[in-house]
Amino acid sequence: MNPDVTRREFNLSLAGTFLLAATPALGAAMPTPAQTRGPFYPAQRPPDSDFDLTRIEGRAGRARGDVIDIVGRVLDLDGRPVERALVQIWQANEAGRYDHPRERSSALADPDFQGFGEVASAADGLYRFRTIKPGAYAGRTSHIHFMVLTAERPALVTQMYFAGEKLNPSDPVLRGLSEAQRRSVTVAFDSNGQGRFDIVFAGA
Repeated sequence: MNPDVTRREFNLSLAGTFLLAATPALGAAMPTPAQTRGPFYPAQRPPDSDFDLTRIEGRAGRARGDVIDIVGRVLDLDGRPVERALVQIWQANEAGRYDHPRERSSALADPDFQGFGEVASAADGLYRFRTIKPGAYAGRTSHIHFMVLTAERPALVTQMYFAGEKLNPSDPVLRGLSEAQRRSVTVAFDSNGQGRFDIVFAGA
């Protein structure tokens, strides 16, 4: 997919994926496992924190790295959509560096990478982000942090992983999950850089 498409073109280009993601879930679902928030949740919310992390308002450049589109739904344990959930993501840049005061990595910063985004789920639970595939860093495989907040449920913090990564088997956070849980948070991306990650809340 052309990383320089407009936001309207981005919405249209993902229409088929959105239709797939909006397919009603059948029966009970396994809750998405909670995982550590990590030390790099933004200390200060960036001025631009929309769904597109590859561009920063007011800057002409695009974030370095492979552009990916994450589409999914926020669901309850019965497979029903959760509307107006706030879905947040934060992650390292293509070089494996976070934009955070506590970051001590020598990897290069990327002034064109937003690093954090937040969207509200639609009536059918749908959410979407455009970002880049994060680089791995010492002790961790590539991953993206997620936090989902609603008025009715405690916040869920989890992480999304990339299928086929050579460091997945040795990642200590991912290894702490059961095999079924690992499958539920590991996403395969297609040749267009699109992947689906549904998030299931446990409890009310």
